[in-house]
Amino acid sequence: MLTDIEIAQSVTPMPVEDIAAGLGLSRGELVMYGSDKAKVRLSALKDRQDRPDGKLVLVTAITPTPAGEGKTTTTVGLGDALHRLGKKTVLALREPSLGPVFGIKGGAAGGGYAQVIPMEDINLHFTGDMHAIGAANNLLAAMLDNHIHQGNALGIDTRRITWKRCVDMNDRQLRQITDGLGGRLNGVPREDGFDITVASEIMAILCLARDIPDLKEKLAAIVVGYTRDEQPVTAGQLKAQGAMAALLKDAIQPNLVQTLEGTPAFVHGGPFANIAHGCNSVTATRMALKLGDYVITEAGFGADLGAEKFLDIKCRKAGLRPDAVVIVATVRALKHHGGAEKGRLGEENLEALERGLPNLLKHIENITVKFGLPAVVAVNRFPTDTEAELALVRSKCAEAGANVALSEVWAKGGEGGLELAREVLRLTEEPNRFTMMYEDSLLLKEKIAAVVREIYNGDGVDFTPAASRELDKLEALGFGHLPVCMAKTQYSLSDNPALLGWPSGFRVTVRGVRLAAGAGFVVVLTGDIMTMPGLPKVPAAEAIDVDENGKISGLF
Repeated sequence: MLTDIEIAQSVTPMPVEDIAAGLGLSRGELVMYGSDKAKVRLSALKDRQDRPDGKLVLVTAITPTPAGEGKTTTTVGLGDALHRLGKKTVLALREPSLGPVFGIKGGAAGGGYAQVIPMEDINLHFTGDMHAIGAANNLLAAMLDNHIHQGNALGIDTRRITWKRCVDMNDRQLRQITDGLGGRLNGVPREDGFDITVASEIMAILCLARDIPDLKEKLAAIVVGYTRDEQPVTAGQLKAQGAMAALLKDAIQPNLVQTLEGTPAFVHGGPFANIAHGCNSVTATRMALKLGDYVITEAGFGADLGAEKFLDIKCRKAGLRPDAVVIVATVRALKHHGGAEKGRLGEENLEALERGLPNLLKHIENITVKFGLPAVVAVNRFPTDTEAELALVRSKCAEAGANVALSEVWAKGGEGGLELAREVLRLTEEPNRFTMMYEDSLLLKEKIAAVVREIYNGDGVDFTPAASRELDKLEALGFGHLPVCMAKTQYSLSDNPALLGWPSGFRVTVRGVRLAAGAGFVVVLTGDIMTMPGLPKVPAAEAIDVDENGKISGLF
């Protein structure tokens, strides 16, 4: 059996100029990165702003498990299936982070015969967006520390600096550090730390900015810390926004690539959904909507994380309105939620499946009842799935008001997604009553409580004293109107990764809060979630290699 990277390397991509031409883009609207990838100038979006938008389809999933769900694979395969049906379809996906690529996952460009290519480039340096984001982030950190070293005219309290450095790697050693040591010439000693680049506010800003003027405005609004009298200090006060925007001027342009079957795909921006807002860029999504009749996008992890943030943050900020939602599930993963042993997930087990199905049913409820959107369940089929198991899934989903479509895109590409594509086409023609989970006017604590109660099924929220004070302070400073970005484990609807299925009777603990004033939301830290992951005992990096001809192997 061929590996993902072997399948990807067996296909010769079409020239990206041809992919662009199929969308009506001219050569002059592209910035070429070789023959198979290009950036699209923002002017292309501006010149088409009066065109009607295509249909927007969001792909999300059940709560992730070690068994895997295949959300990106399903997204790519669905796009290819719609393309096969003669629909002008464009994908809008996130860029992979080097952290998971070298850590657990080993690659994040889809799988099997449903991939975006060039797979190796996308998973590694791609067009340099991640590096530009890291450079802009760390430029601000350097300018902040230099300001303090040069006399601290703004009166910044070094104990109240909130801006961290970042690196696009899983590196637990950098979570908490002390820097500025070694004498007066080396700066002011203070506690510091690193986030992974995809958790940086710069990543969120890049993904939410409309254009370069909007980018600069958002960068200027970043709060880096507080003065001794508790007033916020911004990047604008440090005069950093212009230089940061200069580093990001190319990165803000969406990246155009293709699937194995030649479906156009914008791969741009990559915030994690467990510690950030988990969606690709607004510019990529908007450009796709102007160029295609159907746009398939995804949000990270389960619907309680990525989809909630897509709907409550991205749609709120960008004025988007989805037409349909796909919820990806596997029989194997549902049996895991039902308590089946990992080594026996391939065996028929209707009891475990029935115990695990409530997790899927809760996500259906969230999408269809809480947010008011039509949904289809895409069962990513495995050879070990039995007809009895599939029948049980269909029956329970039907009771919840959602149809099931089998997806075999991993093995068959677009052909394996035709059933799903036809159901998606039907759903996009249905009226919906899309509503967000909370109003801007609610207090921050009330917004957090609404997500915990309605989306997670929790009994309530417990705030540590420090988190409570910080939320009250943000309200007093005028930030109470912002949406909340929940940082929570992806492995449970609760903040406890051990609580599988559809748990109840739990409360969520908020232990910290971070203001992302530039991005326009408040990050809420729950449970033990960390903004800098670590590598596993056996990192995926150990299997990745390159030969004398530059051919890469080991990316799954």
